[in-house]
Amino acid sequence: MDDAQAKRIVEALLFVFGEPVGLKRLADAMDGCTVPQVRQYIETLNQEYASSGRAFQIQEVAGGYQLVTDIQLAPWIRKALASPKPDSVSKGALETLAIIAYRQPITKAEMEAIRGVDVTAALDTLVERRFVRVTGRKESAGRPFLYGTTSEFLHHFGLGSLEALPPMEHPTLLEPTEADAEPSTQQQ
Repeated sequence: MDDAQAKRIVEALLFVFGEPVGLKRLADAMDGCTVPQVRQYIETLNQEYASSGRAFQIQEVAGGYQLVTDIQLAPWIRKALASPKPDSVSKGALETLAIIAYRQPITKAEMEAIRGVDVTAALDTLVERRFVRVTGRKESAGRPFLYGTTSEFLHHFGLGSLEALPPMEHPTLLEPTEADAEPSTQQQ
């Protein structure tokens, strides 16, 4: 691998990790590269970034290296990230959140079957607020996403765990019982 390819690999690894990565880990991922070589690639990349006025650089952070934005751009980044987010969510989003909390993991189609309406906007809000996240895919046709609550949900609502949720007084759908799963033994 030539130096240009090696620098691209370093960039790609730092970009996808999004957290500090040690030189040894970078070198191990790059067959045949040593720690001093990786350190040199990082220095060269930073020189290239600075000379071309790029908005980012590679910085040593917490014993590793991370791709970060230039500190001079902080005012604009801070302004963009400070967009107001309302503290409350709509009634529909709360209803969707309750369905997810009690029935997780659950698909979007299952939520819509319970609510009787499209839950796209409510689900987007809940994901943005980090109350809900994708937990996997259902093993069925189309492999739809499964959604579940997060630790942020528990923290926001003051719950120690999902077991602390109050019991449902009137379930919207009856849960299947063992009798429903057993084949009928009666003859007709």
